[in-house]
Amino acid sequence: GELYVSERLDREEMCGEAPTCSVSFEALVHNPLNVFHVEVAIQDINDNAPRFLQDHFHLEINELTSPGAHFAVGAAEDADVGSNSLQGYKLETNSYFEVEMKEGKDGSKFAELVLRRALDREKEQILRLVLTALDGGDPPRSGTAQLCINITDVNDNPPVFAHDRYRVSLHEDAPLGSMVLNVSATDADYGTNARITYGFGKMSPKVLQKFVVDAESGIITLHEALDFEDMRSYTLLVKARDGGGLVAHCEVEVEVLDVNDNAPEVTLRSVSSPVPEDAPIGTVVALVKVRDRDSGENGQVQCEISGDSPLSLVASSGGSYKVNNAAGAQVLRVLARDADAGANGRVSYWLEGGSAGEAAPPVSVEARSGAVYAQRSFDYEQCREFAVAVRAQDGGVPARSSTATVRIFVLDRNDNAPRVLWPTAAAAGAETPPFEVVPRSAEIGYLVAKVVAVDADAGRNAWLSYELLQAPEPALFRLGPQSGEVRTARAVSERDAAKQRLVALVKDHGQPALSATATLHVVLAESLQEALPELSERPAGVDSSAELQFYLVLALALLSALFLLSLL
Repeated sequence: GELYVSERLDREEMCGEAPTCSVSFEALVHNPLNVFHVEVAIQDINDNAPRFLQDHFHLEINELTSPGAHFAVGAAEDADVGSNSLQGYKLETNSYFEVEMKEGKDGSKFAELVLRRALDREKEQILRLVLTALDGGDPPRSGTAQLCINITDVNDNPPVFAHDRYRVSLHEDAPLGSMVLNVSATDADYGTNARITYGFGKMSPKVLQKFVVDAESGIITLHEALDFEDMRSYTLLVKARDGGGLVAHCEVEVEVLDVNDNAPEVTLRSVSSPVPEDAPIGTVVALVKVRDRDSGENGQVQCEISGDSPLSLVASSGGSYKVNNAAGAQVLRVLARDADAGANGRVSYWLEGGSAGEAAPPVSVEARSGAVYAQRSFDYEQCREFAVAVRAQDGGVPARSSTATVRIFVLDRNDNAPRVLWPTAAAAGAETPPFEVVPRSAEIGYLVAKVVAVDADAGRNAWLSYELLQAPEPALFRLGPQSGEVRTARAVSERDAAKQRLVALVKDHGQPALSATATLHVVLAESLQEALPELSERPAGVDSSAELQFYLVLALALLSALFLLSLL
C-alpha cells in the first residue's frame, strides 16, 4: 500500500504559474474491496533562475534629461512561484542611475531606471551596466542582462579658442596670399554641434580688405598689400561658430614690420644766392629739409655734398638747417627773374602787408638786391619763428608783381642764466632768513629740501644740473645732480653744529654754461620750538673770512689812530 514517485516531478510543467499544484487519483483496495480518494500536493522548489527575455538592452537618453526621469527596461521571468519567484532587481554601481521595481496590475514585476544625476555627454558618452534579477530562494538564483545607454548630444558647449588673444608680426612687403596665422577652436559637443566655421567679426572695411580667413581651416591670409607708413598694426576680431549656432571670439593683433621701401625726400626750403665772396665762415646759405618715411634705422638719413665745394652741411633738429642772427645781419637773399627786357625786366623787392599802427617788421629787404636783413636782434624766448611776404615788382607800366613767403626759424642761444625759485633769498632787513628744520634723529636719505630753478632758454641750454658748492659738514648732506633734492648722506651726530649753511650751484648745459647759486639754511633740531633759540642768535653761517676781514680792518684803524696820536 506504499505510494512511490514513478518519474521526476516538474511542478512548472504540471501546473504552470498556478499558486497551488496537486495530483488527485483514487486507490482501489481489495479484501475487503474499498476505494480511497488520494490528493498529492506538489510543492515548489527553487529550481528555476530568473531570465530576461533578451540579453542586451539599448537605450538612448538625451544629456539634458532632468534627474528623476524613469526609463522602463523590461521584466524578467521566473517559472517558480511564491518566495522562489522573482523578487527584485539590482543595478551595477554607477554615478547616474538606480533601478526600481514596478508591479503591474497582472502581478508582473518589471524594472525601471531612475536618473539621479544630470548627464554630461562630454564626460560620459556611453554607459554599460549590468542589470541583475533576483528570486527569493535559498540560496537565491539570479539572471543578468547588459544595458547599453547611449547619451545623445545637445549643443550645450560653445567653441573655445586655444588663446583669447594672438600676436603675430608681418613684414610690410609680405606677398599677397601669405599666411598670417592659423587660429584654432575646439568644441566639446558631438557631430554637427561640434562642426566649427570661422569668420571675421565687425571691423572697419579698411581692415576687412587686408585679410581673409578660411571658413573651414581658420587660416588667415593676406589679401591686400601692407604699408607700415600707412598703418603699423591691425586688430582682427575672429569668431568661431558651431553647428548649433553658439559663437566664440578671439583677437589677433598683427604688427606690421617696417621695410626700407621709401627713399629719402629732399626739399629746398630757402636759398641765398649769390653769396658774397667775403661772407664769413659759417654763413648759412640754404635751408634744406630731409625726410624719410621709414622708421628706426631705415629712417635715419645721412647727408653729404658731392664734389668739391666750399660748402658744408650742418645737421639741425627735425632734419632742417636753420638761420640765427645779429642786428643788421643778412638773413638771406630772395631772387626773382623777369623774362622781359629793359625797364620791363628790372625787378625791385618790397615787403608785403603792414599798415599804420602795426609794429615794424623784424626784417627789411633791399629793393635792388633782394637781400633780407634783420632789423633787430631776434629773441628766441619771444619769437621762435615768423614769416614775411616779399613782393617782386618789375618796372613796366602797368607794373607786374609776384610774391613769395619767407619763413625764418630762430635758434636759441644760451642768453638766460638759471633762476632759483626756492630757496628764496632773504628779504632786505629781515633778521631771519628762510630755513629748514632737520631732526637729529633723521635717517640716511632724509629729504631736507628741494632746490627749484628754471631756465628761460630751450633745449640743452635749459637743461639744469645741481651741485653742492659749500657746506660746513661736507659729508652730512648730498645734492641730487638732476633732481635738486637735498638729502642727508649720513646719520646726524651730536658733534654736528646746530646751524648749517649750504650753498648750491645751479648751471645749465649751454656753451658757455651760465649758473646761479642758492643758499639754504638748515637747523638741526627735533622741533621748531627747539630751533627758535638757535635762530635768535647771530645768523648761522656768517662767513669766517668776512669776520677775519672785519677784525683786520678794525685793528688797522686802531693802529692808525695810535700812530696819529703818537705824532701829535
